[in-house]
Amino acid sequence: MIFFFKILVFFAGACLGSFLNVVIYRVPLGMSVVTPRSKCPGCKKSIYWFENIPMISYLFLKGKCSECDFKISKRYPLIELLCGVVTLILFLKIDTYSQIYFYLFQVSIALTFIALFFIDLDHKLLPDSINLYLGATLLAYSAFQYSWKYMLLGFLIGGGFPFLITWLFYKLRGKIGLGGGDIKLWAALGIYLGPVDVVHNIFLSCLLGAVVGLSMIAAKVISRDNAIPFGPFILIVATLQIFLPDLYAQLKSLIV
Repeated sequence: MIFFFKILVFFAGACLGSFLNVVIYRVPLGMSVVTPRSKCPGCKKSIYWFENIPMISYLFLKGKCSECDFKISKRYPLIELLCGVVTLILFLKIDTYSQIYFYLFQVSIALTFIALFFIDLDHKLLPDSINLYLGATLLAYSAFQYSWKYMLLGFLIGGGFPFLITWLFYKLRGKIGLGGGDIKLWAALGIYLGPVDVVHNIFLSCLLGAVVGLSMIAAKVISRDNAIPFGPFILIVATLQIFLPDLYAQLKSLIV
């Protein structure tokens, strides 16, 4: 019975992953995530419910549209799998049913991180609507754990400090160093991380981004003039801070 329930939790997470694929594709294009029904990009045929079962439909259809053989991106089932695994892992960390409240918030935060990660990779964009949703979720999640002063100070420093750096960089170099979406993401994260850890996030994500960026330039994957999305670095560090605090503390001790 317990094993069956774990399978159910995993499948529920995979279903959320299927919806997340819609969010990742549609939100940057300004489309509704509710209507219309999903269609094949090749032949525009509406996708039936039995063609949209997480992972299973992809395997059954052999990664192709049933009508025109248009290839379906492997990323769709991989995101469904990732969301299923994340949802299950977070569930297994629950000790008592009283923690269900926090579990639901953790799942919501984790899946929002995944959506922002892939949207920024695809479009170099962190949509205001998703940043706002993340901020509201983190506010509700933090309300029972931290004081309003802690959350407000984290929000102000998370948004204000990188904004000031970006403004100074623009005045000195005439270039915009960070996008507005990155600054808003830091502001949202600051609500939960607080004034100290959000500064750590800013420092460590900049360090991570610099290492990856310079490595890509050295490997001639990109040139110095190419911009790379910065949101994924912020989200990787935030994931360690929120979901893997012990590992984060160990890694931080090696750097800070």
